[in-house]
Amino acid sequence: MKANIADLMQQAQKMQADMQKAQEELANAEVKGEAGAGLVSVTMTGRHDVKRVSIDDSVFSEDKDVLEDLLAAAVNDAVRKVEAQNRDAMAGLTSGLDLPAGFKMPF
Repeated sequence: MKANIADLMQQAQKMQADMQKAQEELANAEVKGEAGAGLVSVTMTGRHDVKRVSIDDSVFSEDKDVLEDLLAAAVNDAVRKVEAQNRDAMAGLTSGLDLPAGFKMPF
């Protein structure tokens, strides 16, 4: 019985270390969201920090509203990509666990 508990504790510690490493990697990973067929792009980290914004010069000849809409769409695209990347990465780590549907890991 003690051996089983010790094995479980080792597995839990390894999983915790793996999750922490994955969270750090995901936080530092960058994704690129785009809008207007690439006229506006936003590079964002896994922590949702915007690192870069790129706007094609041709957009500046448009109305301010167009630029604002394209920028919002690019940010939203980046956010969706970050969320998908994080969800996919964590699914790989938790695939062996019998978690209830819709259970969100704490991050």
